[in-house]
This record gives sequence, structure tokens and C-alpha cells, in this order.
Amino acid sequence: MEQPPGWTWQDRAEGSIPRGTALDPSVDPIAGVRAYPTAYLPDRMLVTAPLDDDDHNAVDRDLKTLAEAAGSFGWRIEVDPVQAPVPGADATRADAAESGRSAARDLAPGVPGVLRVLLTTPDEPGRGESPAPPDAWRVLQRARGISRSSMPRVGLEHVLSVDPVGLNPFTRTNPFTRTNPFTRTNPVRGAGPVGSDDYLEPGRGGRQPVAWIGAAPIRGADPKRGRRPVVAVLDTGCGEHPWLPDGIVTRGAELDGEPIGLTGSDDPEIYPDLYGQLDGEIDAVAGHGTFIAGLIRQTAPDADILSIRVAGSLGVVDESAFVRALADVIELKRRNAKDPSTGHAIDVISLSLGYYHETPVDGQFSHTLYGLLRSARELGIVVVCSAGNDAIDRPSFPASLWAWPGADNGILPDDAAPLVSVGALNPSGRTVALFSNVGPWVRVYAPGAMVLSTTPPFTGGMQPATRADIGTLPRETVDPDDYRGGFSVWSGTSFAAPFVAGRIATALGPLLAKGGAPTRKALHKMVAGVLKGLPDPVR
Repeated sequence: MEQPPGWTWQDRAEGSIPRGTALDPSVDPIAGVRAYPTAYLPDRMLVTAPLDDDDHNAVDRDLKTLAEAAGSFGWRIEVDPVQAPVPGADATRADAAESGRSAARDLAPGVPGVLRVLLTTPDEPGRGESPAPPDAWRVLQRARGISRSSMPRVGLEHVLSVDPVGLNPFTRTNPFTRTNPFTRTNPVRGAGPVGSDDYLEPGRGGRQPVAWIGAAPIRGADPKRGRRPVVAVLDTGCGEHPWLPDGIVTRGAELDGEPIGLTGSDDPEIYPDLYGQLDGEIDAVAGHGTFIAGLIRQTAPDADILSIRVAGSLGVVDESAFVRALADVIELKRRNAKDPSTGHAIDVISLSLGYYHETPVDGQFSHTLYGLLRSARELGIVVVCSAGNDAIDRPSFPASLWAWPGADNGILPDDAAPLVSVGALNPSGRTVALFSNVGPWVRVYAPGAMVLSTTPPFTGGMQPATRADIGTLPRETVDPDDYRGGFSVWSGTSFAAPFVAGRIATALGPLLAKGGAPTRKALHKMVAGVLKGLPDPVR
């Protein structure tokens, strides 16, 4: 299959290495902190650096505590900003904890800053050096013991997952494997016309090519006074498709001349088989962002789409990379709100990715992601998140980062724009898809099983079962991974979220077209009306 320019076996091999490690809650327990499994990067942590000056001093104290905790294991810390520093600021913060300088003060203004704490071993062996590689969980727990607090500004750097059915960064170490009813006892095994035999297979979600025989979504004329609604999608990018031309989709967004998100040539919307064996099998989430953009195109034909690539074709994202891209997107909105000729208008953010936090209750979780999403909502952006596809009721992040009924996360209600968490419905609209996460933190359910949308013109290594040409006329059964027709069906809460995001954008359209902007009260009422119009499986 076609590969990016200069692509080598080293690129394929390096990209195939699993990201992160699975947290063992039994390691270094401390009183008052009940932990659960998650996937994280063991050599780093993230620290939220709020804009308030008083909190900068608290951040410096946290850095000193982390340095002390790391030192007790023979490790050291280095600190640098995830968010871009202001011009002229020194981006290296290797001695921030020791000198007491406020690394947070050098961050660009506008949204809460984020610092990345790297754990290292000394360059030269010395007394007290640990022979083990650094482990952020052990350092965080030791720091909590030293400070006698949960240190909510400090957290692990998690591995997020883009989530068609079955894709999970835990893979072989998934703590839910043994208790997942779909592992080897899939209740819907067997043949079916739209992939029901792998409805719940890891990374597949029943993806299959189909033919679209209707007209393309009809787009109205440009507004004379106002503007179109804009949905920002942070995902795998957006490939080429007749429904998704430039002018409807903005690709390659920049902030101060620097690109937002990933920009490498290993684009999963162009090259479908970048990693793993040379078997022609299409990567797990190749085309994921194009599929989502097509759903928004169908549900909000008059909306514009801002596509930001944050994930590769294996569907995993380092939290710091996601946070950086999200902060840049929020900054685009903040600038546009002050001066419409700058930045970029954004009304809805659609997020089809997430992770499970190790300490999700009572405000013990790190507030980095919550703080950024709160900033977005305070700017009037509605945030729509997929609930996840592990068929469990454990709250996932960011979908559960709101004050849901009976919430145990310590988050209080606010009047900022809503955060909407979305689970998946079956095609009937009357039942919840068996793979969908559920719980009181899932606010609404929407079509997400076997939905039809756009795909890049991929073709994989699988072949049709039978071919029998007659003369020059090619004849064969359906090729199960030939997507050159441009459309496919796929399943996952990944696709329920953009359905809702598009509906909200459509509801906003008439007001924005007149040059207006909704008040917070009107925005809540508008979103509530959209959600009320969705199928209710409880009825």
C-alpha cells in the first residue's frame, strides 16, 4: 500500500509500540486516595497553572513538592510549558522547582496554562539513585503524602483513545477484559449484511463500505449579515471528499504562525495502513475524522467545520499533545470574540476520545482538562463528548466532567455553555447499543450504531470472496475494505457525539446568520431543546 514520503520500517515499528503503561492501584497506596486502573505515561506529569497570581505561588510549591518526592526515589524533574510561552520567555524550566521561579508566569495568556513535568535519572550514577525507571504514579503518591493533600493541580499524563467500538489503549492489559461481555462471548456473532459479525470487534465497529444513492446535503447561501455556525473537531483530521471541500472544512489551522495539532506526513486520512504488519489491514481509526466530518455535514449542512488532527491512525493521544491543541483552539475563539477579524469563530467542539481517570471522585482528579473545557464553555462554546465503548458505567473523561445528577466528582453546576456527554443508540432509536457506556453521567443518547457517513477513498488488503469476470466486465462480491466509493457504515459513541454537535450547530444557525449571539440562558434553553428532540430509549 502507498506510504508517506520517506516512510521506513523504523517509522512503522516505532509507531506500533504501545503508548503508556497500565496503572496498578495497589502500588504505593495512601490513605484517602482510592485509585482505579488507567493508562498513563510513566515518565511525566501535568500541572495546571491557573492565571490567578496567588495560584502561581501554589504551583511553585507543588513543583518543589514533586522535586522532593522524585528525589526520594533518586529521580529528578524537569519542567516546561505545554502551552506556548510568551515571546522571549525561556521554555526550559529544568531548575524551576529548585529556584522558585514561576514557570507558569511565562505562559501565553488567555487560557489556563499547563506545565509538563518530566522525570529523569541523574546523568551520572550516585548514591540513592533508583535502579528502576521513573514512575509518575509513585512520585505523585509520595508527593501527596508529603503535602498531605490530593494536589488537584497535579496529575498523571494519560493516554487518550479515539473510540470506535473496541479500541482501548489498555489493549492486552485492559482491566475490563475479563469482565467485558463482548470479548469472546460476543452476543451478535455471525453473518450479517452490515458487519454485525464484528459489530463489537476491537477497532472495527462493523466498518464496511456502502453506496450512497441520495443527493448531497444542501447548503444554503452565505448569510448577508452574520456568519455560519462553526464546529471544531479534534480527531484524526479530515480527508478529501466531495462533501468536504475547502470552504466548508478548514484544515491546517495555525495560531501565531504555528500549526495546531499534528502536521506530519503520516496522515491517517491519506494513508490507511501505516502501522503493524504488512498485511494490508486498514489501521484502527484511519478515516475516523472524515467519517465524523461527514456526520456533521449531514446534520448541519450550513455549518463550517474546523478540523484539527490530534491523533494518528492507531487512535491514541498523549494528554499533553491533546491539551496543547485544545488550548490553541480555545485561544482562536478568545481572539475572535474580541475581534472577529482575528482568530476563528467556534460555536461547538466535538470530542470523540477519552480516558478513565485513576482518582475520579471528590475533586481528587487533576483539573487540567476540566479547566480548559471550562474556559471554552465560558466563551460560549458548547462541548460535546462521546461516552466511550467499553459497555461499563465507569465515568470517562472528558464526558463526565460536568455536574451530572448525583455526581461524585466535586464539580458544581455553572451557567457557562453546556457540556453534553453522548452514548450510542441502535438503528431503531429505541434501544441503547450494547457497546455504549452508560450511567447518570451520560446526558443523552443518539444514533451511533451502524451509521452511514463519508470516508476517504481507501482500499485495503482484503479481497472479495469471489470473482468471476466475463470478458472485459469485472464481476465480484463486495470487497470488504474497498472504500473508494466514499461512504461506509461504522459504529461507536464516536459517531453519536458529532450527530448531537451538528444538531446543536443547526439550532444556532438562524441566530448567528442574523449577526446575533445567544446569551448563556438562551444557549442552555436552545441546547435543552435539541436534546429533548432526540430519541429517548427510556420511553
